[in-house]
Amino acid sequence: MKMRMEKDSLGQREVPGKAYYGIQTQRALDNYAISGYRAHPQLIRAMGMIKKAAATANRELKLLDARRAGAIVRAADEVIAGKWNDQFVVDVYQAGAGVSFHMNTNEVIANRTIEILGGRRGDYQVCHPNDHVNFGQSTNDVFPTAMRLAAALLFDDVLNALGVLEQSFARKAKAFGHILKSGRTHMMDAVPIRLGQEFGAYATAMRRCAAVLKQAQELLREVGLGGSAVGTGVNTHPKYQRLAVKHLSKISKQALMPTDDLRYAMQSNLAMSVASAALRNLALELIRIANDLRLLSSGPNTGLAEIALPALQPGSSIMPGKINPVIAELTAMVGFQTMGADLATAMAVQAGQLELNVMMPAMAWNVLHAAEILKNTMRVVAAKCVDGITANEERCHYYANATISIAAALNPYIGYAAAAEIAKESVKTGRTVTEIALERKLLDEKTMREILDPMRMTEPAPPIEKARNKTIRTAG
Repeated sequence: MKMRMEKDSLGQREVPGKAYYGIQTQRALDNYAISGYRAHPQLIRAMGMIKKAAATANRELKLLDARRAGAIVRAADEVIAGKWNDQFVVDVYQAGAGVSFHMNTNEVIANRTIEILGGRRGDYQVCHPNDHVNFGQSTNDVFPTAMRLAAALLFDDVLNALGVLEQSFARKAKAFGHILKSGRTHMMDAVPIRLGQEFGAYATAMRRCAAVLKQAQELLREVGLGGSAVGTGVNTHPKYQRLAVKHLSKISKQALMPTDDLRYAMQSNLAMSVASAALRNLALELIRIANDLRLLSSGPNTGLAEIALPALQPGSSIMPGKINPVIAELTAMVGFQTMGADLATAMAVQAGQLELNVMMPAMAWNVLHAAEILKNTMRVVAAKCVDGITANEERCHYYANATISIAAALNPYIGYAAAAEIAKESVKTGRTVTEIALERKLLDEKTMREILDPMRMTEPAPPIEKARNKTIRTAG
């Protein structure tokens, strides 16, 4: 491989001749062969957007000459488009604060700018990674801005996927709205509920999670670009902060807000903690619902079998015909990974000292990774699981009438103790609550059947006063 020689403050080092990155990136490659994971594409895009906004602002402030600034903007546009993603080679586990990834960005844009201006890669007199691409900037304000912006951008995709899943649950809620079944609390028989009501609650949970994600997104949009090294704005023009953020908002199509306290924005990573927690809470809801789907579809002969999930693949290498709830299982595992990412983020967020938290690369990786896998999982859950769910109406109807807890409907008319006796006899004999209640002739058959109608129990209903008065007098 043809190499080129580059020099930095530590000395000289060979760099692959065709590489757009330079010597500082090469040092990071030599030092941090840790995971093999590379930066999320949204983080690369966000860095490109910041460099474009900074160059535009500095050109307007006449701090960068128009020709060089224009070439930097063009190179940054190519980064935003993903054209040079393969040149962002620094491991996600790297030097604190993200210096290595930041310099990877500066070097790629500088070398591409040099080409645009007619020079050869590595000729930093034409465009220097630090002096030109990074003019008026520091890793300490650029990287936190980039990771917040990347998370805000990715949250748009997460919210879209969440909306798809919510609508999938809502469609099933409507389709299953007429199907009665037994509710279950403590994993034991409870009063009847409609299958559609269960699925409607899943849709509501997704809407609530979306609201929490949107709140986190608002915090992410407050950025500290312009703070420079320690939040004082050293080496920046007085108008740079607001001008750069204004351009970054336009480029990213995010309603970004320049912070009113640059020191806070550099010291604190509250926004990343809140974003991570929002993803964790979404994961908890998805795990819970996935577990419900596994239970409701368990069987087919020895479980609840109230619903059937789509058959996607054979479920056993030894048991013919076995089909497993693979998407629900996948969802739980992704949820567990998200919870682990949240813990790693929390530990990183609390680890800051004084003017900077250097653990930002860990936050960026974990929040973006969690958002990515949740986004992809929700689309798979909607398309390959929920959309294809069918109901076993016969089984649901049987459970709705077999549950002993329908005796609760008798409480206002015969009292809790008398209703409990009927329920106990049902358990002992295997006969239904309705059969036993009718046999005891506490009320006429028509009224008793109205009281014990499982469908009536699935919504608030006014008392049957005539029956209530009669039984109260009889009891007296």
